[in-house]
Amino acid sequence: MSKERARRRAERLVVLEREKAARARKVARRQRRRALLNRLRLPRLGSDGRLYHRSRRQRIGIVLVPLIAIAAVWILIPDPALRILLTVLIVLAAPAMVVVALGRRS
Repeated sequence: MSKERARRRAERLVVLEREKAARARKVARRQRRRALLNRLRLPRLGSDGRLYHRSRRQRIGIVLVPLIAIAAVWILIPDPALRILLTVLIVLAAPAMVVVALGRRS
């Protein structure tokens, strides 16, 4: 009877060890997969969901400076065709001026 219990116990231990090893392999595989995915992920987005950040002051300046320039054009220049031409020029040149003045990664 004692030998039978010892044999069953040994069998149970073998089964438990196999299950434990299988679980360990599964956990290791999951960790490797997570590590690989973490390496492949895109850079983390900021709190407002954008990759590229500018300070509040910079964003206000980016909006206000062209608006002030357009207002000055419309106040100071009497010719409507020239007003429209300069307004279009300001609108098209504003993004380039932002990059030149503030840089791409400021």
